[in-house]
Amino acid sequence: MKGYTVREVAEMLGLPVTQIRLYAATGFLSPERGRRGEYRFSFQDLVLLRTAAGLTAARISPRKVRKALRDLRTRLPIGKPLTEVRIAADGDRIVVQDGGTQWDPHSGQVLFDFAVADLAKTVAPFAKRAAEEALSSPHGLSAEEWYDMGCELEITDPDAAFRAYEEALDLTPDYVDAHLNLGRLIHETGDVVTAKDHYRKAVEIDAANPTANFNLGVALEDLGDDRRAARAYEDAIRVDGDYADAHFNLAGVYERSGDRGGALRHLRIYKRLTM
Repeated sequence: MKGYTVREVAEMLGLPVTQIRLYAATGFLSPERGRRGEYRFSFQDLVLLRTAAGLTAARISPRKVRKALRDLRTRLPIGKPLTEVRIAADGDRIVVQDGGTQWDPHSGQVLFDFAVADLAKTVAPFAKRAAEEALSSPHGLSAEEWYDMGCELEITDPDAAFRAYEEALDLTPDYVDAHLNLGRLIHETGDVVTAKDHYRKAVEIDAANPTANFNLGVALEDLGDDRRAARAYEDAIRVDGDYADAHFNLAGVYERSGDRGGALRHLRIYKRLTM
């Protein structure tokens, strides 16, 4: 199971096949390639395609569409499900909401406004069908294939995704991304201790992974261990100084500890990165 074909994407998004291939060929997005060289699109690619189609339909120039998609890639949440995101366009300015707050367009020119969760509902039957086909394959799945299946099943069947990540880890115990995604699914159930163990394992395998350090910090903060949470956020920032969410969470920890100067410093960085 390695993404969706051009024809499946066309059916899901209601776009012409030629337009989807054009988006991929001209650099609007960078889908992977299948065994025969065919395009294979991830769920994140679908989010970008849905956005590109809305901007293009509004006659935004190709240069501005490319810039908007580059910006959107950097602003999509890391380590959290995309289905929590809402994306809108105010003129050619992309607005990304990670949560339920409302937004007010500056120009009043709302080109489109869609919830990624609604896109996920459209994708769900395709993800389920692809998973069934992969499982019926006469060849055993590799750790990477189990992981890919988990990523796609998260939007349709979190329990099946959970099992897919476990299968990936049975085959490759040091699979960092599988630890992170499985940890996140467990975290969402409220079992923070088990989630923390997966995040810590990911950090032990790859200490230079900012998401592993950040997620560990979130779990430690949820457990009330602000001192170790701050250290994890600081480690994430040492690896990636532009990790906005780590700056924001670290500011909160510093505020609670009484370090108002540190809190303000990281809040300023967060605002600079997200403006």
